[in-house]
Formats: sequence, structure tokens, C-alpha cells
Amino acid sequence: MVGNYFYNETIRKTVIAFGTLFNNIKIKKFASDGKAISQIKVPVAYGPMQRFLARIEQQANFDDNVAITLPRMSFELTSYAYDPSRKSSPVTKFTGKGSDKTKHKKIFLPVPYEIGFRLSFATKLQDDALQIIEQILPFFQPAYSVTVNMLEGVEEKRDIPFTLANVSFSDEYEGDFSTRRFIQYDLDFIAKTYFYQEVPTDESGIIKKVQVDYSTAVRAPRAQRYTVVPQAVKDYNDDTTTTITAEISTKQTLISVSSAASLSTNTYIQINSEVFRIREINGTNLLVQRGQFGSKISEHYSGTSISQVDAQDSALIEVGDEFGFTESRSFFDADGQEYSTVQGTDI
Repeated sequence: MVGNYFYNETIRKTVIAFGTLFNNIKIKKFASDGKAISQIKVPVAYGPMQRFLARIEQQANFDDNVAITLPRMSFELTSYAYDPSRKSSPVTKFTGKGSDKTKHKKIFLPVPYEIGFRLSFATKLQDDALQIIEQILPFFQPAYSVTVNMLEGVEEKRDIPFTLANVSFSDEYEGDFSTRRFIQYDLDFIAKTYFYQEVPTDESGIIKKVQVDYSTAVRAPRAQRYTVVPQAVKDYNDDTTTTITAEISTKQTLISVSSAASLSTNTYIQINSEVFRIREINGTNLLVQRGQFGSKISEHYSGTSISQVDAQDSALIEVGDEFGFTESRSFFDADGQEYSTVQGTDI
């Protein structure tokens, strides 16, 4: 909503990415025998070139020791324009990882914009200008892409192409040829970047429950509810409940435990790394199904502890873990109620 404060630093990051492309331009001076005798790193700054030239034009001699000398590069923002060719649905969201990489955030897809940049550089000598321009042009065919982390804490990285749109230059004179002041090149670029809406501050992990009510016809009372919740496939909280009292081979489906008071049928238990499903309980004997959730069937020794794989473990499932699903169905006799997502109950 317009009016809520947020600042994703999109323009700032795009400006920094653009300026970084040109922060290692160098000029070399050569002796008559072809050997390099000096090397100058061309300074680059944000701001209009006219400001620097106005300061230089006040000098009578380029050899004076002053704070601003040639060669010099500068760049500035020149335009903003919406890019309809990259338009996406304004209500579509994507999932980004949160700051701790275990939570997810739902974020609206960004709005595509083109930002115009002008890179200018001025030199005293034509050879200096040619050295600079030849260190730039080969990289733009006509675009050069830079990967930018657009949203901090969400790991939303995008390739931003910087396209070279135009090159122009001019020689500025005052008086005769011997008093030539400077040579200026202007390079116009277009950056295809993105603007994001406010990033939600709340982070969500795995969906803990999906519930759907079915009707037999349009606007008919609900007839059935289908519910799915994640099912842990391993023990997370190490809730040891009992132990086995005899060795278990890889072919056994009847196991003996010291106590079955805390166990129930159609639930899961874990011994070492193998998961079992309890089919029947007779005293302290359990009839089980082996190797549940793809776990490896193994031998187990007497005295090994048994942990339950239950709803408490399902609540501890982490992003990236494997898990299953528990399904349930409920049937309604045209009760006329609907589920309220706000109140979290039927009304």
C-alpha cells in the first residue's frame, strides 16, 4: 500500500554495480622504444562531467598541481522508464529464503524498469581517450550483465544487463590548435533493473496444514473435508519411551518391548535409524511393519531404546527435510456451515 515506509535500495545497488564496471580503467605512457614508462588509473566518480570541466577550464596550465586533473571519468543517472516487455502479473508472488535460510517469505514479483546512465570521460590527449574507449567497448555486445543481490536477507539475486546504447565524442577548442583544452566522450547505457514492493517482515516455514471443503455442486452445502498435514519420517526430539527386550533380526515383524503403555496402534516408532509402524499391540509384544518412509531394515540389539515419531516431531520438521503426509477425511450432512480462516473454526 502506498504510504507504508520501505526502502530496498534498488537504485543505489544499480548505481554501485554500474560504477564498479569502470573502476579499473588505466592509461599507460610509452617511450619512443615502446616501453611503458608510467601508468595512471583513471579516477571515476558520480556526478556530471560538466562540473569537473568547469573547474578545469579555470586553469591556464594542465600541468599545475590541482585536485582535479585530466583524465577523469564520471557517470550519472539520466532517466527512468517502465519496461512493458518484461511485465509480469502484479499479483503473482515468489518464495524467497529468509535471513536464517530456514524460513520462507512470499514476495510480489518486481516491477521492471529501465534506468538510463551516462558515462563521460575527458582527456587532454587523443591517445588517452582511445586507450579508455578500447577498454570499454569490447565488453558490451551490446550488453554486459552483473549479478546483483536485489533484496538483502532474502537471497533474491538477479542478472542486471547494462546495454550500451550510444557513443558520442567532441573535441573542445579555445583559440588555435595549440590551445586545445580537452576531448570528451559520452557513453549512454540502459540498465534493465527491477523495483520491489515492501518485503514482509514475517517469515513462514513449511505449510503445516492444508484443508479443503468439497461441495457436490456450485453454492451447495459442503459435503466432505479433506485435510493433509506433514508427517515426520524420523524422530526429532529423542523422546525415548521404552526399550526392546530381545534382539530383532531383519525378518522379524513381532518385537518385544519392556513396556507398551505409551504406545498405540497405527503410529510410528524409531529404533536406531529404522522406522516401524505399529499394527497391533498384545501386552508387551508389537506386530509391526518394517522399513517405513524408506528407512533401511536393520538388526537391533536387546536394550536399544525406542522413540516415537509423532505429531511433536512433525512440528519440528525443518526446511529441506524429507517428510510424508497424513491424510484425513470428514463428511458433513449439509450442515450449512463454512470454515472461517479468520476465526479458525466453522461458523
